[in-house]
Amino acid sequence: MDGDQSLGGFNTQGLAQIAPSLQGVVDAGDLSGFVTLLWRKGEVAQVNTIGMRDVAAGKPMTRDTMFRIASMTKPITSVALMMLVEEGKVKLDDPITKWAPEFSNMKVLKSPTGPLDEVYDAPRDITIDDLMTHRSGLAYGFTSVGPIAHAYEEVLGAPLSNPNTPDQWMAKLATLPLSFPPGERFHYSHATDVLGFLVGRIAGTGFREFLMERIFQPLGMVDTDFWCPPEKRDRMAHLYRIDPETDKLQDVSFPHVDAAPAFCGGGGGLISTADDYLTFARLMLNKDELNGVRLLKTETVELMATNRLTEAQREIPFMGIPFWMGQGFGLGLSVITDPEKQAWMGAGSKGAFGWPGAFGTWWQADPAEDMVMLYLIQNSMPLGPEAASQLATGQRMGGRVALPVFQKLVYGALGK
Repeated sequence: MDGDQSLGGFNTQGLAQIAPSLQGVVDAGDLSGFVTLLWRKGEVAQVNTIGMRDVAAGKPMTRDTMFRIASMTKPITSVALMMLVEEGKVKLDDPITKWAPEFSNMKVLKSPTGPLDEVYDAPRDITIDDLMTHRSGLAYGFTSVGPIAHAYEEVLGAPLSNPNTPDQWMAKLATLPLSFPPGERFHYSHATDVLGFLVGRIAGTGFREFLMERIFQPLGMVDTDFWCPPEKRDRMAHLYRIDPETDKLQDVSFPHVDAAPAFCGGGGGLISTADDYLTFARLMLNKDELNGVRLLKTETVELMATNRLTEAQREIPFMGIPFWMGQGFGLGLSVITDPEKQAWMGAGSKGAFGWPGAFGTWWQADPAEDMVMLYLIQNSMPLGPEAASQLATGQRMGGRVALPVFQKLVYGALGK
């Protein structure tokens, strides 16, 4: 590489291409704005704040803008569970019925798209490992097709904002048949919500309290929670979608609540910022020690970032695409296993890991490059029944291609 290097060993000219490329997506009206952050080899190499956090009010994106990070919540929930594993309070092969008797004697659909009354007895109980790897047989309405997709919506309500208490919600979920027998296949689901509520039951504290006391406060993640208090609301990025009638951005933000909700979903409920999530991602990149705070042993983090899916399971499409080509799934994290095969989806080294969110948020920790990449937007995708054909990165082509453009420009600035 030539001598034109910036912070973190990036090529300056390469990094300089990122902001204009993303600005073009905003100018075209595909997305409202971005916050991106690159950390490499001990320093923040670049932060981009592009577009608006509130279009109507003309408020720009800022580094401390708060985002609904949706399924980027899942890796944090998975860390919480693994803390309890290390404490000897739970094992990966434990049946969840030890703490959640609601899930005893589960039924399985004879066909995942078939009638809800055509079922058979589950061959075994769901385990903690099944939940961590989305092989529990549970589902989301938006990742399912047929009667079970609509049953999830009718029985449970919306997947993210939910009026039920954890115990009420768990009891309702357990009335629905499984889409597949436990252990058979990866089927993206409410498994991590169940995992979070199990953390609360096993620890005896409640799930949100466990995260606040055991993860967020020790790490100094002061802007991460399941609700946004009034004094911070001006910093919240509004959530947008493309209105199909006008073909323009439409504000579909969630209403604010007066206190932390009873339902704090470990599968997708958190609000956070680029710097807060960078702290968590760096902890994982470091194999779980940061600024003197250690949550897990090194070997536990390595286990989380090791593929657990079988070859046959990875051949099954996810969200309608061959998602597992060149990557696998560990304990709450996806991991790149073959960068060349995975390159059609994004960019990264072997062993790079992360997990995205439904509103287009994405992160990746790349141990080989000693790098964390963060990409935060607020682009609503439909989460109703049978919505799996809509990918998490946007409805219009500009919104969909922005993330892979960002990924490839970052690695291009490293000469990759």
